Amino acid sequence: MPSESPISPQPVPHQEDRPYWTGLLTKVCSPVLENLSAGTLKAKMPVECPTGKLESRRAVTHLEALGRTLSGLAPWLVCEGLSPAEEMQRARFADLARKALIQAVTPSSPDYLDFTAAAQNLVDAAFLALGLARGRAELWTKLDAATREALISALQSTRRFVPPKNNWLLFSALVEAFLASAGAEWKTEPIDLALQSHEEWYKGDGTYGDGAQFHWDYYNSYVIHPMLLEVLDLVAPVDARWNALAEKVHTRARRYAAVQERMISPDGSYPALGRSITYRCGAFHSLATMALRRDLPEPLTSPQVRSGLAAVIRRTLEVPETFDENGWLRVGLAGHQPKLAEPYISTGSLYLCTCAFLPLGLPPADDFWSKPAGPGTSAKIWSGVSLPADHAI
Repeated sequence: MPSESPISPQPVPHQEDRPYWTGLLTKVCSPVLENLSAGTLKAKMPVECPTGKLESRRAVTHLEALGRTLSGLAPWLVCEGLSPAEEMQRARFADLARKALIQAVTPSSPDYLDFTAAAQNLVDAAFLALGLARGRAELWTKLDAATREALISALQSTRRFVPPKNNWLLFSALVEAFLASAGAEWKTEPIDLALQSHEEWYKGDGTYGDGAQFHWDYYNSYVIHPMLLEVLDLVAPVDARWNALAEKVHTRARRYAAVQERMISPDGSYPALGRSITYRCGAFHSLATMALRRDLPEPLTSPQVRSGLAAVIRRTLEVPETFDENGWLRVGLAGHQPKLAEPYISTGSLYLCTCAFLPLGLPPADDFWSKPAGPGTSAKIWSGVSLPADHAI
């Protein structure tokens, strides 16, 4: 059997990877931020809801679009060491994001968002808090005091929703953890409940149940691993009572990242399993998070992960009919596939795909970007390379 040897690189040379990523991320985000910053999001964003629950989704879809867009875009907005052209682009989107936040919490704005419209708002208040935390220097510190206070009140207003005992516990926990980090009034109970429950639901080998039961889907990546890490990061400087959990949570997240990387086939496809598959490349939120944190498990390298994420991004966002004629995302995984939608899916939901782009928060000089991409684990194995056996933790 052949020893490990070079394999043909991905189609995009590594020197061009970063412009490709920024170009595609800004293509995805532009309709949301350009319209919300101008107060025209509700007027111009189409609301596709294939299961027919249009009116109920219309009440929540715009906050979904904002929260999910910022959760993925935010690390790039605070990145330094960029080329002049990329810095100009970054600064423009940071400005659009701040203007969008102002519109969202200004009662007189046509795009004012009611965070109490329905329970779904708890989910996307958490994604918004995740974005504010990841992009704090641009999305929080640079806001005027009145807008910060309005955002705090909006986040606190979601306490009226009692989360079910599944991954939703992390939404309440993340809202409270962000409030703690912002110096606002916060509650410890939702954090305690979420962390203790996920300890009880841990199934082994880097995987949690979504509640007491295990599900074949990507919720360990969409929500559980990234939000567990963020909750612990946010509260650690404020309250040390949960610090003992940190190493276990990090170890499990590293293992899950290793599993995710192995799930990427050489052509960028991956198993279309479970709920919310129309979040597209957002299924790799957890792997992207670990790359951003520079916390990948050995023997994974960051250029190798760049190769895998780039393949997934291309496979899910470059397919015809992914975008409508005005640049809005359409429901699907590889093109327009409305039958893949659950009842809770609408246009705003789809912007969780931005979370695959988190490594844009690493500067161009970082190994993730500066070194040539290596083939992924699956590409190596299926080309005949002999690799060490995989093992559980």
